[in-house]
Amino acid sequence: MITSISGTLVSATPLTAVIETGGLGYEVHIPVTTAERLPLAGRPAKLYTLAVYREDSATLYGFATEEERDFFRLLVEKVTGVGPKMALSVMSKLSLPTLKAAIASGDVALLAKCPGIGRKTAERLVMELRDKLNPAELGRAAAGQSTVSTPAADGRLSDAVLALTALGYKSADADKSVRQAWIALGPTASTEALIKKALG
Repeated sequence: MITSISGTLVSATPLTAVIETGGLGYEVHIPVTTAERLPLAGRPAKLYTLAVYREDSATLYGFATEEERDFFRLLVEKVTGVGPKMALSVMSKLSLPTLKAAIASGDVALLAKCPGIGRKTAERLVMELRDKLNPAELGRAAAGQSTVSTPAADGRLSDAVLALTALGYKSADADKSVRQAWIALGPTASTEALIKKALG
């Protein structure tokens, strides 16, 4: 099982990255939320991966954090009717803290806004994943706090998203704006700076 890949980033699109290591170039399918955090081409990069084998293909999926990879595995293996393509679509639309918060609070409407996810699939996501997240994780997600220990998704990001939703932003829009602000300002940005950049 290939659990991670490190090497030189050769190229990237919003949904794929090519990483060269040991003289081989590996095409890795990634969500937009991971693509946003990739370095420039030619720089070192590391992705946490899950290989999915089918009768006619072997596909490598990559993520910026182990938590995101593990959540992708949950989506693919535990939710009826959700394959890798749909799981990638869900994780491209919303960051992991927002996804977990939506599942914890039963926010079917937000989940249904992900491309390719209808209301019935969104309801299945909530029903089939709620009990797969540990209680402490669910509690933090329900409170709007991060469950991922990375600079991109620590308390500052979650607090900024909550602030924007309090100002009337839709959850998905707030999540996207704060992610873009974090990318622009870097991992040391304060909650206040993230909010200001997202609003600007």
